[in-house]
Amino acid sequence: MTQALAQHAGHIIAVELDKQLIPVLTELFAGPNITIVQGDILKLDLSEILAPHIDRPIKVVANLPYYITTPVILYLLESGLPFKSITVMVQKEVAKRMAARPSTKDYGSLTLAIRYYADVELVANVPVNCFMPRPAVDSAVVKLTLRPGSPVATDKDKLFKIIHAAFNQRRKTLENALAAGLKLDKSHVARVIADCGLQADIRGEVLDMAAFAQIAEMLEYS
Repeated sequence: MTQALAQHAGHIIAVELDKQLIPVLTELFAGPNITIVQGDILKLDLSEILAPHIDRPIKVVANLPYYITTPVILYLLESGLPFKSITVMVQKEVAKRMAARPSTKDYGSLTLAIRYYADVELVANVPVNCFMPRPAVDSAVVKLTLRPGSPVATDKDKLFKIIHAAFNQRRKTLENALAAGLKLDKSHVARVIADCGLQADIRGEVLDMAAFAQIAEMLEYS
């Protein structure tokens, strides 16, 4: 993948965790537009690494290890760096959660965490027979196109405390989930839900980002 990208990209910064592979990769990718960086992507100072290229459109392309998919994607999204897009191959089930719509079983806090920063496009499904040896799960390629600002004006920390509370007990009504998760009086939660024009027995899984933001603006808690 790195070799193919090098034929089209102005410059590639390739991150590799395994120290033993660095000499091999440095020799293999000896072109002038490839820089090999050894380290853990979650611990590297990306702002320093990308500083010489900050005036160019920066895109992330990766085949992520499935066990760190979510931490890596959220780390990149929350970094504040001016990424134009993030295109990654992930486990198909994770891709479905990232691209899910309200009122579906895959929709949840991960969906909203991704959507807070980016628009999500499911580019391709990659079945197990595309690999040798065959993995245990299907994969999918997902493209995240970052937006210039947040989709709602609500305080992010308060918004996601409410979102996490709603989905931590997703089988409960929103009233019960928020009251239990945030340790709030149920009557206060019920009034806010009603004032937002929502039914008393509504569940969090049917609400979009704007609806959660409206609740966050009206709900009072410490």
